[in-house]
Amino acid sequence: MKTHEDTMRTVTRTPFRLRPPGADLRGDYRSSTAPVEGEGASPAGGAALVVCHGFKGFKDWGFFPHLCEQLAERTGIPVVSFNFDGSGVRDSDFDDLEAFSRNTFSRELQDLEAILDGLATGRLGDLEVTPATRFGLLGHSRGGATCILKAGLRSQVRGVVTWASISSVTRYESFADRWDAGETVIIPNARTKQDMPLERNVLDDMRANRERLDVLGSAASLRIPVTVVHGTADESVPFSDARRIADAAGDLARLVGVEGGTHTFQAGHPFAGTTPELEEAIDASVELFTRALG
Repeated sequence: MKTHEDTMRTVTRTPFRLRPPGADLRGDYRSSTAPVEGEGASPAGGAALVVCHGFKGFKDWGFFPHLCEQLAERTGIPVVSFNFDGSGVRDSDFDDLEAFSRNTFSRELQDLEAILDGLATGRLGDLEVTPATRFGLLGHSRGGATCILKAGLRSQVRGVVTWASISSVTRYESFADRWDAGETVIIPNARTKQDMPLERNVLDDMRANRERLDVLGSAASLRIPVTVVHGTADESVPFSDARRIADAAGDLARLVGVEGGTHTFQAGHPFAGTTPELEEAIDASVELFTRALG
């Protein structure tokens, strides 16, 4: 009788650097192999998963490496995680606050498009990978909204998972008066003790592209499986956002309320180990991607 250890996949992480026009994207490509033929085999080739971080996040924050390892091992599908150009992270923790200050949703959509294009052509910068013809997207917080918006624009996306996602980009309207007065909005980072500046680019982008950046409108247009994962005790994004996304996505959507789950599902940075809430979110994600891309 074969055990779980017999069918576990070996996951390999390979860093890459992709430089589309006006951006510098640092990422990791995780691929897996099954050690026992016929057991735990990868799904049909041509699939790839892309994981997107949120506001004040980055690919190596807290749970992201564990999440990506689990997705690659348990689905057998290659997984890409990367830092958005406007994440503020290049070589170390928030070492480019100028880029952070000028990030926009449109810029994130362009960054994600560059990643998907690279996967489709089989080249992420200097890294050659197996070309992908269909994608699964997973985004946390603001990254969840970016994934929904991109899924509405690219037919190769076959499944979306959101974690603690915002349901609208208009939350940035709360800073409008300060930006209109010529101020730079400062967001304190309690962990790093940095004052993180935000220029009005995000507001200008939102106002100029309201229809294209309509998260719920994009969710309503989707004809693919969507799993909406949200902690019931999320202190940053209310659970009502999850209900709005799931309602908009309709019959193909599944709402997973993680009981007592926080915005990061009880995980922190540096990562001190997994939690029951985080594992529930991962389980729901594996189920969706296995079903939609397997």
